Amino acid sequence: MSVNLNALKEYKSVDLRATVETASPHKLISMLLEGALTSLAKAKGSIERQQIEERTTHLNKASDIIVGLKGSLDLEKGGEVALNLDELYNYMIRQIVLANRENSADKVQEVMGLILEIRQGWSSMPVELQND
Repeated sequence: MSVNLNALKEYKSVDLRATVETASPHKLISMLLEGALTSLAKAKGSIERQQIEERTTHLNKASDIIVGLKGSLDLEKGGEVALNLDELYNYMIRQIVLANRENSADKVQEVMGLILEIRQGWSSMPVELQND
């Protein structure tokens, strides 16, 4: 059984690499937003189950993803929107640190709500702007 699980994990890894290599910048940001949401949801579940090590792992992953999103911003071309996102990402990272320190599902939920709002705006972007 473990051979099959290892094969499945490897297949998923190859599939993800192929998707990332061929994805548009717009799609990559969408994937990062989804990854952050997934990690935050897992962290929230870990908090509720009092699984401290798992909580920390998932919150660190979410924080790393948000740092990646922050790094993808073009503050010169993006103007005020990029500056606002930069500040929002900084806020989210601070909230994740507090969520980890305080074992707070509420802070995790707050960050999830913010990412959901960003994801909604990102997904509603007109197609002609998605590759700029």
